[in-house]
Amino acid sequence: MLPLAASAQPPADAPAEALNMRLVGTNDLQGRTAYQPTIHKQGKRWILYVGHHGDRKLNPLTGAQEDNGTSIVDVTDPGHPRYLAHIPGEEGKAEQGGAQMVRVCSGSDLPKADKSKYYMLRVFGNQSHQIWDVTVPEKPTLLTTIVRGLKGTHKNYWECDTGIAYLVSGNPQWRTNRMTQIYDLSDPAHPVFIRDFGLVGQQPGAGGPVPIQVHGAISTGPKGNRVYFGYGTNSDGVLQIVDREKLLKGAKDPTPENLLAPQIARLDMPPMHGAHTVFPVLGVDVPEFAKNYLGRTRDFVVITDEAIQKECLEGRQMVWVVDVSAETKPFGVANFTVPEASGNFCARGGRFGTHSSNESMAPVFYKRLMFFAHFNAGVRAVDVRNPMAPKEVGYYIPAMTANTVVLETPASMVNGSGPKLPFTEASQRRAIQTNNVEVDERGYVYIVDRANTGLHILELTGPARAIANWSAAAKE
Repeated sequence: MLPLAASAQPPADAPAEALNMRLVGTNDLQGRTAYQPTIHKQGKRWILYVGHHGDRKLNPLTGAQEDNGTSIVDVTDPGHPRYLAHIPGEEGKAEQGGAQMVRVCSGSDLPKADKSKYYMLRVFGNQSHQIWDVTVPEKPTLLTTIVRGLKGTHKNYWECDTGIAYLVSGNPQWRTNRMTQIYDLSDPAHPVFIRDFGLVGQQPGAGGPVPIQVHGAISTGPKGNRVYFGYGTNSDGVLQIVDREKLLKGAKDPTPENLLAPQIARLDMPPMHGAHTVFPVLGVDVPEFAKNYLGRTRDFVVITDEAIQKECLEGRQMVWVVDVSAETKPFGVANFTVPEASGNFCARGGRFGTHSSNESMAPVFYKRLMFFAHFNAGVRAVDVRNPMAPKEVGYYIPAMTANTVVLETPASMVNGSGPKLPFTEASQRRAIQTNNVEVDERGYVYIVDRANTGLHILELTGPARAIANWSAAAKE
């Protein structure tokens, strides 16, 4: 990619920029600002579910203006994705509305579910968590509301083999808008509450400063017996490693002692970095250590920050690799960022920096490649076969479309206080804002855009493709 002149930005009709990645198919997602994509195989079909930030757009399928919620797209033929349905979300803009988070499980996997059905877990704005029957994805139906009356929601995780769900919630009794509520959803029609969980100081009745709110969790299930929690998004981040069995079976009253009981380790990050996504990459045979007697196989957690401010008016938000082989003593061993000069990204418009990584552990990519949504730098494919030395091997920056908008400029204060930030005319430029990325077992890469540009389905080419485990994908 050639650097741009300091005052330049790609023209509206500029082509996509790519290295070792190829566009397979697109869908405009009805021009809705997008957050989490989830891909699930339903019979012989592959169905994509996309959560949206709040806004209000026309749904051509119904002819009605609808509050952004959840898009359902058939991606069986990735070259021709077919929009099936939109489920409206909560009224409101950005994170004050919509239905950002979505997860899907097959009834055949859930222990107590109807084996013939498919179920979708989603948030409804900041108010509640819902379960939908999406067995016929063209006609989703609301099955039940798990919990309502919340003051915040966000990035959930659902174990399909057990039904345990880690719901980012805002229990009104707690001191933070985002903590974790754990439910047994093994029978989706009859949710069972297990416990509330968070950092000491967030619980009801606590005093002193309130710790940074949770952003999301990823569980390794009963086999791995670990849950990795990320707190903060672009400041005061915390990685918390938790014993899953103690979390689910321990004393549930949220006293400081009970909240600390399942904790194995806690890593506090520097003030200007957060833990938006914490992705475990476990059991890696590090090539450089192949002849070493000790330490040949190691465990890592890949932490991804979220960029917030335009024009780089904050610390660089990026990827951090943490070695958790001795999990009570996690420590950082590597990092990754896109060189700003490679595309003059600070002046392009929109945000520059990371937002999220893929979360699928599909064998086609796991422990080989990771994908990072990098806002105006598109999606980046990174070789993580040696997590101590991550190496970019591909990228794709979509072309803007007529739907691409100027992303709203965040508050001009840092953490609500301090001097105003020196925004320039670049803050009013339209730009690609690749927000989230996910992969499927076939090896396709799905990216969605925060600035209304829609969905892009990609595949690797050249040297990047050679790194993937395509033999594993072929067995799916």
